[in-house]
Amino acid sequence: MITLTIEDRDGSRRPVEIPEDINLSLMEVLKASEHHILATCGGMALCATCHVQVVEGLEQYFHPTDTELDLLDTLPDAGPDSRLACQLRIKEDMDGMVFRIRGEA
Repeated sequence: MITLTIEDRDGSRRPVEIPEDINLSLMEVLKASEHHILATCGGMALCATCHVQVVEGLEQYFHPTDTELDLLDTLPDAGPDSRLACQLRIKEDMDGMVFRIRGEA
């Protein structure tokens, strides 16, 4: 199992366990685990309503594409540790990472 910790907008944290070898994005996992994330465009990287902050684990391999960076640049609260949850595919080496939900509720 892959265990991620998700910090909600109110600062509360809870673990989310995900089976290994699952082909989902972080956005899909957040929606399935009943976190309040809009993801208005359905994962097409067009709306930035699935904005998350990588709290722990950023140094691994999380380098956004130019398209993702362009969209993140439109957000007033985006930083170098920001990502779109729809663009993060769940992989085994994500185990132990911590994400903070930043997008609108």
